[in-house]
Order: sequence, then structure tokens, then C-alpha cells
Amino acid sequence: MTSRRPPAPPFAEERREQIASIVRDRGRVRVSELVARTGVTEATIRKDLTDLERRRVLRRTHGGALSTAPITEPTLDDRVDRESDAKDAIGRACCTQIRTGDAVFLDTGTTIARIAHHLAQPDVNVLTNSLDVAGILANRPTIRHTVLGGRLRALGGSLVGPITIDTLARFTVNTAFISASGITDDGITVADLDEAHVKRAVIDGARRVVLAIDHTKIGTADFVTVCSLDAIDTIITDRPSTELTIWCSAHDITLICATSP
Repeated sequence: MTSRRPPAPPFAEERREQIASIVRDRGRVRVSELVARTGVTEATIRKDLTDLERRRVLRRTHGGALSTAPITEPTLDDRVDRESDAKDAIGRACCTQIRTGDAVFLDTGTTIARIAHHLAQPDVNVLTNSLDVAGILANRPTIRHTVLGGRLRALGGSLVGPITIDTLARFTVNTAFISASGITDDGITVADLDEAHVKRAVIDGARRVVLAIDHTKIGTADFVTVCSLDAIDTIITDRPSTELTIWCSAHDITLICATSP
């Protein structure tokens, strides 16, 4: 006769629902982050993950868990209000890294758009493949902006493809502000292969690379890797984790924590 395991206490079930929601929303999460979020021990979290894997809610990995749901990329409209205050703070902090007369690249994404929104330094040259950034800067007479050509990727509001990369080779920028949908110790990741190619080309040609990323992306891996952490000079986020601090130290990355005004 097979013995039946007693049901988990209510507080444990609530915690497991919380874990399932985090994994479902982000695609990937680490045990250490779940420990920090829930306040329970690592051993308890591992038991939770085992139970959720048995229910086929997620798949356990070394040090964490992956969602079993297919990866889908949210639209710009879906992303614009997520972590709005955090993105605004990051945008302001990024602007402090830009000097009068600088030439900068502004990537796609809702966080990078906040940089364009707050950019006030005069005589700045902005290169971008983001239609959102171009629209924000269109009526700023003291800021010159150039939009790269290419194929329109409607889901990301970006221009991508061989023409984008070929045009990019004509320019040199002091600082490239890059977005990503995930960062782990293996590098930064995004959902789309074409956008990853453009980001790699930007990173290879920039004198300095700043990654602007909010705390929900830390410990998350998306579909395609853009680059390793060795290619990043500075990370600006709103709420650094212990893991991110360790990664930055190991790869000689300057870590800046933005705070809301």
C-alpha cells in the first residue's frame, strides 16, 4: 500500500504559489533569491521546488528553477508600466553618466526610453535604433539624434537586421546604454535574436558599455545570450542583490544603485 504524503500547511502552500508565480513571470529564478524573498531556509525552498516540479509547474536546475511554460516576449505596452518608478530612477542615474558634448548610443526598451526622457545635457549626439527614443528626442533642439536604418521589429519598436548593423559601423560612441531582459553570471540575455545581434555590434564598437536593468531581471535568463559580463563596464540598477554584487566584483564592473528622488 502506497503511503500518502500529508498536505503542506497553508503557509507553505501560499509560499509555493508565490514561487510558482515568480518563475512563471520571469522564466528563471535562483534558490538564493527565493530565500531572500520568502525568509525561509534554503532547504525549505529546495523542498518547495521539488514539490512544484512534481506538479510539473517548473523544472529544477542547479541552483534554481526554470519555468515549463513557453517563453513569450511581452509587448512594449505591457512593459511600460512595469517597475515604473525603478525605471525612472535608473533613467535619471544614467543621465548623470552623460556629459555635454558626448556621443552616446541609446538602445531599445522601456528603461532606456527613460534616459531619453530625462536627458537634458546640451550638445549631445544620440545614436539609436529605437523608435520610442527617436520620438522622445524629436523636439529637443539641443540634442542631435540619428536613427539607424533597418527592418522594423514592431514588438520591440526597434530597427534591426544587416542594414542596421552596417550603418552602425559608421559611428563611434563614447558610451552605449544597453538594456536586457535577463542577467546571470553567464551574461546578459534578450528575447529576440536580431536584437541580440544589434546589441553585440553596439557593445563591440563602444568605448564604454552601461547596462541599465531593473532588479526583476537579476538572475533571469531569456532566449539568447548577448554577451558575457566581461563586456560590461557599468551596471545601473534600482535594487542590487547579493548575487549581482558578487558578479560585478568578479568581472570588475562598476555597480550603481539608483534611488528615486
